[in-house]
Amino acid sequence: MVSFDHRDAGTDERVWTTALGAALPALDLNVDRVIVVAAHPDDESLGAAGLLATVAARGVAIDLIVVTDGEASHPDSPTHSPATLALLRRRELVEAARIVGLGDAPVFLGLPDGGTGEYRHAVAAALRDALDRAGDDRVLVLSPWRGDGHHDHRVVGEVVEAVCAVRGVRSRAFPIWLWHWGGPDDVPWERAERLALDPDAREAKARALAAHASQLLPLSAAPGDEVLLHARMRAHFERDAEVFFAPEPAAGAEPDAVAAAPAAADSVAPDYFDDMYARHDDPWGFDSRWYEERKRAVLLAALPRRRYRSAFEAGCSTGAVTVALADRCDRVLAVDLATAALAQARRRLAGRENVELRRAMLPDGWPGGEFDLVVVSEVAYYWGDLDLDRGLAASVGSLSPDGHLVACHWRHPVAEYPRSGDSVHDALASRPDLVRLVRHEEEDFVLEVFGRPGARSVAAEAGLVP
Repeated sequence: MVSFDHRDAGTDERVWTTALGAALPALDLNVDRVIVVAAHPDDESLGAAGLLATVAARGVAIDLIVVTDGEASHPDSPTHSPATLALLRRRELVEAARIVGLGDAPVFLGLPDGGTGEYRHAVAAALRDALDRAGDDRVLVLSPWRGDGHHDHRVVGEVVEAVCAVRGVRSRAFPIWLWHWGGPDDVPWERAERLALDPDAREAKARALAAHASQLLPLSAAPGDEVLLHARMRAHFERDAEVFFAPEPAAGAEPDAVAAAPAAADSVAPDYFDDMYARHDDPWGFDSRWYEERKRAVLLAALPRRRYRSAFEAGCSTGAVTVALADRCDRVLAVDLATAALAQARRRLAGRENVELRRAMLPDGWPGGEFDLVVVSEVAYYWGDLDLDRGLAASVGSLSPDGHLVACHWRHPVAEYPRSGDSVHDALASRPDLVRLVRHEEEDFVLEVFGRPGARSVAAEAGLVP
């Protein structure tokens, strides 16, 4: 899995100028129709605006399917909500499409930005509908390259390749982030094709890119509204040619067979978290959102004891909860599988001698030893069926006889997660080796504290009730 940050300087365009100087086969544009399936607004302009302007000038029909609205481009924006960004980016795309010569309105699917993995069938259905409408036209289907290092690009690229393989339709993929994080050795040159752009196509592409102002310019001067595509990145799309990759020879069956969404029994893969932290250093807003600050306060207030001997925190992320636990525990062991998150946690907790941070994948890497406090917060909905059983068993197994298990989880559905937060808490409630001491339920999250059978309430421990 590729990890990168859009804020990095990235590969200098001069590296690509040299590499792309070698002769590449020309892309065949002897077609009646081009269908573009873009993961986000601006993908079509970055990767293929020159091609679209070229074929539009020849009278070739163009269909544009936009899978997400790109509403997650500025997750910490203080001035633009996701809904506002979605509307803005749709307007930008409509203008960019007009500039390159699209005659028909784009089709917006409105699927979650960053969450396309659960909606492969919707993407496939939209493409199949477009192919059905194309009839006997000679069609070329374009999409982001599945090796681009971005989750949504990978999903859309895989779906397009799979549908086109079954339909016998020619498809090509355009890289976007490859030019930023990669180098010549990362390019599948044996499948690369080149489209030379004439001056009119280059000029149209430049204007189409400029239409996506939310990505090229700051949304405002406030932190969180910074430029997404800096000048070094934009230089890759000012060339006199565009590059496309043919599918891998073993492209498989339609999504119904091989590219379906992950089965409910599968846990979320580690590269999901690497991708999230590569895109943002605080992807869930643990340090920036009042929602998270308040939820932490609720969690800490729900702890039945003022102080604990030894705590284990599963999935500590950047250490926002860990700091608070360190104030109430003699010793804290906190683990996470994302190295980027742990690096931030170590900086935050520097000098706290009662805290140990480790990298571990749970539940496989569940530590040995006994704890009188186990915290499983926003973790267990990432586990598939087998891992949930193992993880909850490990949680209970590591509790001391007087220990408390705290669980807290988001209740709204998330496309990438194999289960809901409510299903996690249902599983906890069904365990005969646990009794519930606290339950706090809101529309957005549920928080519970469990103990072993015989555990007493706070008032009972304090002698206020028998």
